[in-house]
Amino acid sequence: MTALRTVRIAMNGVTGRMGYRQHLVRSLLAIREQGGLDLGDGTALWPEPLLVGRREHALRAMAERHGLTSWSTDLDAVLADPAVDIYFDAQVTSARQEAITKAIAAGKHVYTEKPTATGTEGALRLARLAHSAGIKHGVVQDKLFLPGLLKLKRLIDGGFFGRILSVRGEFGYWVFEGDWQSAQRPSWNYRSEDGGGIVVDMFPHWEYVLHELFGRVTAVTAHTATHIPRRWDEEGKPYEATADDAAYGIFQLEGGTVAQINSSWAVRVNREELVEFQVDGTEGSAVAGLRNCRVQHRGSTPKPVWNPDLPATESFREQWQEVPDNDTFDNGFKAQWELFLRHVALDAPYRWDLLAGARGVQLAELGLRSAAEGRRLDVPEVAL
Repeated sequence: MTALRTVRIAMNGVTGRMGYRQHLVRSLLAIREQGGLDLGDGTALWPEPLLVGRREHALRAMAERHGLTSWSTDLDAVLADPAVDIYFDAQVTSARQEAITKAIAAGKHVYTEKPTATGTEGALRLARLAHSAGIKHGVVQDKLFLPGLLKLKRLIDGGFFGRILSVRGEFGYWVFEGDWQSAQRPSWNYRSEDGGGIVVDMFPHWEYVLHELFGRVTAVTAHTATHIPRRWDEEGKPYEATADDAAYGIFQLEGGTVAQINSSWAVRVNREELVEFQVDGTEGSAVAGLRNCRVQHRGSTPKPVWNPDLPATESFREQWQEVPDNDTFDNGFKAQWELFLRHVALDAPYRWDLLAGARGVQLAELGLRSAAEGRRLDVPEVAL
């Protein structure tokens, strides 16, 4: 019979959509449903969430819904509890740095959503504090664990592309303004004073995707826009959007690859998935999304000829081949949670730490500065 080893996790911000659905329900509760995380030594790690937030009634209702027994609106008391092993943060960005600083001071291991802070200096300070304290720390970098990008990584590792020339990314969807249809995103996302903006939200994602798959970002050129300047909040009240809702970025990568990524909450989707990356190399190309990945090898590349006077006689999308799964893909958030929990319990290797999180904050900060100044900026390496 497998023995259970409890790990108590303070989860701050789980009343939000991402914290609740992906981190609580589809990650930690899913691990409990499978009997815990098998550690390979006859024991299983049993995550015990302690829900933390500002609204006691919401926390109580959530706990009762899922058979949990612990919740609190007092973060300081939670962090002072020696039974708490890990602090997890999914709050709004503006509240994150202060809470993580307290958790590090209390000696808790830290796992957090990104961006880790509102500026590079603050993000680096968290990384240095955690390193000095000797705690385990990790940052959510969920897109690396998506089936589409795992298939893309498999192609890269297998040498499918030859020399990779360029990456083109398209991300986004139409977020309703909130007047005649409710918005799919919270209103704070569109207020820069509350830490909102698509650059702050998405450039940290693009940093780790590019860094892990293609090479470190060495320079950035960005243009931002607030295409929808007036929106309506959760109470139906109009407000002025002060944050960018679209960003158009060019990223130079170590090794010479060029990446272009468009990010927008004011675009209607005409692609297979909400995010897609096209990778072109000397030997082949691929288009990867959240789940799917299609390829076209050099030997099967057609030879189109530009002729605007005649209708196209071929379907270009049908000339690509689907990459098979060849594996079973779990929820990406859950997969990364399991890696971090093994890191805490067994000291297993884990590289997506607060320093990696600081790289994402730095790219967002430089992207905004590039847009404001209208010029290309170098991206220096960050270090402890």
